[in-house]
Amino acid sequence: MFKERPYHRPQIGFRQPIGPSSSPLNDAGTALLDEPEPIEDAPPPRIQFKPAPPKSLKEAGLTDEMVDAIAFKYLMTAGSATGGQVAALLGLPHPLVVERLSDLKRQQLVGYVGGASLGDFTYTLSDAGRERARQYMEESLYIGPAPVPLSAYCEAVKAQSITHEQPNEAHLREAFGDLLINDRMFATLGPAINSGRGMFLYGSPGNGKTSIAERITRCFGSTIWIPRALHVDGFIIKLFDAEIHEEIPQPKNSILKADEYDERWVCIKRPTIVVGGELTMDQLEVRYNHTTKISEASTQLKSNCGTLVIDDFGRQRMNPFELLNRWIVPLEKRYDFLGLANGVKIQVPFDQLLIFSTNLEPKDLVDEAFLRRIPYKINVGDPSEEEFRELFRIMARIFGIEYDDEVVSYVIEEYYKKTGRPFRCCQPRDLLSLAKNNCQYRGVPPRMDKEMLDFAAEVYFTVM
Repeated sequence: MFKERPYHRPQIGFRQPIGPSSSPLNDAGTALLDEPEPIEDAPPPRIQFKPAPPKSLKEAGLTDEMVDAIAFKYLMTAGSATGGQVAALLGLPHPLVVERLSDLKRQQLVGYVGGASLGDFTYTLSDAGRERARQYMEESLYIGPAPVPLSAYCEAVKAQSITHEQPNEAHLREAFGDLLINDRMFATLGPAINSGRGMFLYGSPGNGKTSIAERITRCFGSTIWIPRALHVDGFIIKLFDAEIHEEIPQPKNSILKADEYDERWVCIKRPTIVVGGELTMDQLEVRYNHTTKISEASTQLKSNCGTLVIDDFGRQRMNPFELLNRWIVPLEKRYDFLGLANGVKIQVPFDQLLIFSTNLEPKDLVDEAFLRRIPYKINVGDPSEEEFRELFRIMARIFGIEYDDEVVSYVIEEYYKKTGRPFRCCQPRDLLSLAKNNCQYRGVPPRMDKEMLDFAAEVYFTVM
């Protein structure tokens, strides 16, 4: 299902960064570290699912009319196009499309307006064809790759399911190799991720809950295939979303048989979708646009075979019980029911790791019955003083600032111990960032000293 990946040697405790100081930072200020060394005993390679090109329209799950509808609308808007261009739009093999266009020419719905390379022709609509195109546009304005039947998509999800994977420590060390996580957290996260079931990540803000959640998907392999669009019960549902799905380019027109694939599908990184306080109930349903007559897939449908993170849980516009009740059946059964615009309910896979990230206690948000359905509740706690110093050391390297332990001791004593303020993982990054900004404004090299850290702390902790 998956290509072979390198695996990394497990590290004990916190890892010292090596190499140039070019590592990025995460949203909570937890360090993103350099690549660790590979380990010798890597898990066996995984076999990757890949959709094969269809040999006929029937095998593709399409009817002549489905193909005609998209081809006619495309020719109506483009004016004219070659058979190759129509085939590329539809994502279907060139011979299947040319055969269909030839049949439409015999019906005098399209005609030739010139030749093209390799014996192809340039096609345009006849008067009767334009009338047919207008009729199709009244039914739907969709112009794009031919849709894939829902049944084929369900089979693909089953083949690429995260439940097939049982991540071990090596997978976790690789997935979290760029984060600073202690062994205690690893010991808790490992079984939770391995289970493939939902979990709560809770604790104070700024300690990396979202950063942890975003990396969990990596434990289940790198890429999957999804259709760009689905068809079910006469409706077209757009599934691929360029805003949240990261496409992995594939070779085209290759002479290698192994490189061929059904171009109605797209290879993407396993999705990690993070939604926060903006989440509404309608985003959890198929949304029908009455103007375009095209449906948009629900959020959980787009996150299948990956991770869906409900960030800042408890701060959504709807009541937490309403949101959780929506997922009681999917969490138990691993399938969901979605309603179409005509009122028909369809059964779809619910194959993702559902993660609730919250600054609140889970027991204050939901009842015992639902907590039972999410067995893992993981507290992402504050760092210890030793870990806090380590974060300062790593952040100083990343910012290109010479580390001074005496200055860090001063900051800890003055702004934490004297005030009773708790440590947060994001604070070393934030304080050094403010100090560096001040140095740049003054036109002096970035440095870690009491003057610069006093300035940073005074502006940073004013309302904290």
